[in-house]
Amino acid sequence: MNNKIISPCISICKTDPVTGFCYGCARTNEEKKLWKDEKTPIEWKKRNLEIIISRMQGWQKDTFKESYDHKKKQGISIFKKNQLEKK
Repeated sequence: MNNKIISPCISICKTDPVTGFCYGCARTNEEKKLWKDEKTPIEWKKRNLEIIISRMQGWQKDTFKESYDHKKKQGISIFKKNQLEKK
């Protein structure tokens, strides 16, 4: 697993029209595209993860960390898990 970084998407995909950052993961649309590109270096992804976390504060940071940790361990974010359980 050392050669892969889990995407920071926590399935709360709404962009703040003022900042341009996603409410869930704090990435820009360009950063989201780079995460999906298989040619994007792992070093860039590690640094970008630090950058997006630094953009967060308060409840957003707490929610992200909890859901991202869950996703890394369980393979699915808490929000996505809850959505699937409602169906």
